[in-house]
Amino acid sequence: QIERSEVYYTLDNTHSFSQAFFANATYSYKGKYVANGTYRYEGSNQMGRSKQARWMSTWNVSGSWNVHEEKWFDKLKPLSHLTLRTSYSLTGTPPAPTFSNPVPQLRSTTPYRRFASVKEPAIEIHKLGNSSLTYEKKNELNFGVDLGLLHDRLNVTFDVYTRNNFDEMGPMITQGVGGEIVRAANVAEMHSNGMELSISSTNIKTKDFSWITNFIYSYTNTKITKLYNQGSVINLVSGNGFALKGYPARSLFSIPFVGISDEGTPLFRNEKGEITSTDINFQERAKTDFLKYEGPTDPVYTGSLGNVFSYKGFHLNVFMTYSFGNVVRLDPKFKAFYNDLSSMTHTFVNRWATSGDEAHTNVPGILSYRQYTSDKNLRIGYNAYNFSDVRVAKGDFIRMKEISLAYDFPKTWFSNTPINNLSVKLQATNLFLLYADKKLNGQDPEFFNVGGVASPMPKQFTLTVKVGL
Repeated sequence: QIERSEVYYTLDNTHSFSQAFFANATYSYKGKYVANGTYRYEGSNQMGRSKQARWMSTWNVSGSWNVHEEKWFDKLKPLSHLTLRTSYSLTGTPPAPTFSNPVPQLRSTTPYRRFASVKEPAIEIHKLGNSSLTYEKKNELNFGVDLGLLHDRLNVTFDVYTRNNFDEMGPMITQGVGGEIVRAANVAEMHSNGMELSISSTNIKTKDFSWITNFIYSYTNTKITKLYNQGSVINLVSGNGFALKGYPARSLFSIPFVGISDEGTPLFRNEKGEITSTDINFQERAKTDFLKYEGPTDPVYTGSLGNVFSYKGFHLNVFMTYSFGNVVRLDPKFKAFYNDLSSMTHTFVNRWATSGDEAHTNVPGILSYRQYTSDKNLRIGYNAYNFSDVRVAKGDFIRMKEISLAYDFPKTWFSNTPINNLSVKLQATNLFLLYADKKLNGQDPEFFNVGGVASPMPKQFTLTVKVGL
């Protein structure tokens, strides 16, 4: 790298100054009723110059009722404990510096001159300053309950919440003063709500054997309520999702697929309402309502189920995770031209091969050399097929996340040695999928192909030995 005059590493200095003041108060009455309040006042020179932007007050108020401390709680058997909770808060986080900046950013440049002899250096505005840049804020209301049954053999925790995010960073249309029409500012808002459930149970408990089960369930729903974000077609159909007002935070759209032509090429409905194989404008911004909404790319329902079996010194852990409610863009495998290095998936078995196949398949055929050279725009149609509604699958899955077996050697074996304890553990992770959409054809629903050296999560086998001295 040095021989090629490439920079091996860089070191940049950043300058920031922040202050924060914090106060907390807690009141408890006979262990039954607990109230807590937190207040924080902070400021940073990374925010805008105005006092309202640079300084922010955050706070949290919460209360709980320990019902099991009441005298009459014994009448609620088989409950062993019960706590009711509620909280309301205002929190804030600094926006990412890539979106905006409080002061103008200047950089050196060399303006164009016709002759090199009259060139001169200059300073230009790289980014306009945002004097009103402030924290991204969130109000959250939460209700929860903790309870135990049968002397805490069964424990349940349940929470339900609603959140309102405001002053989020988003694009804003201006009059163009300063040279920028679209600028980043605290103008976006989003509403979300959800619930979380956690259950832990001791199913069997004896001297030598125990069986413990842990179950987690989570539901999250988001909706962008305020945002100007006029993305292009390619932005809306990309597999990582797009933020659009009235939809979840990361929503996926598709080009409407109509069918296969009698020549094996894919057909779509474009922004003009026309049926075409070639006239698809991926850079179209004004008319995107022809796209089909598929769903969020973030899971709506997530959780896990784990079981731990213990017999004397042996411990067997079987842990599964699950996810439902999202969609996945299938890998873009279709092109108008292939070579010997192309990867052909199993889907190509069902491709169009001869006239009449269009009646029973939605997989386009492989173009002949004559077709490819006579109409180079067909490559647009094959690329559009990758982003059509037939190339979307459900992201639902149940995964065997981990199976591990551990053994704790008896301490009596080391009574006359410096060893206090010894254990060995064999662990296997990301073993296989118990359930997934058949349309994935082996594609990992948790993996989004971003190109380069990206690869799905590999299976891992680990042997661990722990020695305590």
